[in-house]
Amino acid sequence: MSQLTPSKLPTLTGMRFLAAAMVFAVHGAAAGAFRDTQAAADYYRYFGNAGAVGVSFFFILSGFVLTWSARPADTVRNFWRRRVVKIFPSHVVTFVAAVVLLSLTGTAIVFPQTLGNLFLLHAWWPDNSLIETADTVSWSLSVELFFYLSFPLLIKVINKISPGRLWYLAGGVMLLILLMPAVAQTILPDTPKFSFMELSWTQIWFVYVFPVVRLLEFLLGMLMGRIVLTGRWIRVGVVPPALLGVAVYVAAIHVGHNPLYNYAALTAIPLALLVSAAAAADVKGQWTLPGTRPMVWLGEISFAFYLVHTLVLKFGHRAFGSQPNIFGQPSGPAWSTPGGIAFLLGCFAVSVLLSWALHSLVEQPAMRRWARPRNSSPRGPRAGVTADAG
Repeated sequence: MSQLTPSKLPTLTGMRFLAAAMVFAVHGAAAGAFRDTQAAADYYRYFGNAGAVGVSFFFILSGFVLTWSARPADTVRNFWRRRVVKIFPSHVVTFVAAVVLLSLTGTAIVFPQTLGNLFLLHAWWPDNSLIETADTVSWSLSVELFFYLSFPLLIKVINKISPGRLWYLAGGVMLLILLMPAVAQTILPDTPKFSFMELSWTQIWFVYVFPVVRLLEFLLGMLMGRIVLTGRWIRVGVVPPALLGVAVYVAAIHVGHNPLYNYAALTAIPLALLVSAAAAADVKGQWTLPGTRPMVWLGEISFAFYLVHTLVLKFGHRAFGSQPNIFGQPSGPAWSTPGGIAFLLGCFAVSVLLSWALHSLVEQPAMRRWARPRNSSPRGPRAGVTADAG
């Protein structure tokens, strides 16, 4: 493959929504909407790891797209400005919405943990009470913020690597990702147990939340971006890595193993290959289902969808009455299996509508107003790259 030039990435844009939908699926599984305990258990069994896959996809995609769209003439200050404007306005809106909803439902708002959520500092300590504040999914923004701070230095280093060595380094990073669960079990205490899992929160935090460990996936995405850009991609289509990812996911459900591997280690390699294959397909102009116009539109609102969906699930459910969910947290009543599915589909539709509003009324205006210095050209950095990392 000859060296590729930057272009739009509609397939990756559409895939962003699929990843966000996987995160919705796991939070739907945890909501406690099913009266039938076997139905609830089956739902959680098959979708309980979907969110981890979606988050890992976002972290790898973030590194890939930022590398893909990097410009030599860009300044560190302008890069950080765009990234802060990208995430903070929508985050602040959903943070305020969460605090208001917590207040209206009589739920205690804990300090200083909630302030850690507001300023996106809460991923740095192995304390679950920091994560379970306001809009709980914002912990991943805390991780992304660390990625953005690190990117200007990392891209300088990666750009100096000769193309012939990129695959070796990518393989080394993949190996490190595979080793992280073993590191967590070796050096971190396994008690007290977290919820119904045979793991401690400290072990889970290290593998799933700790920004330094998750930086490995971001770095893998950066390396894969350079591999595709420099023409070192292996010409694998989208279907093989997608099938590999599905096979690994299904195997993890049916084969006994250390559950710490579910968070990133098992699926990072298929996801990295999938992201790269999708970008290569987009450059060639190949048709893909995620690259169709409806999917691209959904992908463009996926960051907003990610931020609003837990609020819709949590407080939409509680609006029907307070009952504990599978984690013992306040939730709504349980329904028959068809009723529970209808509730989740309704929440999904409401989340899409609210994310459209958040994207249109907050995210886009903020980017237009503040993403560039006033004296800069109206053209954004490689404006054709639509798979913007959220």
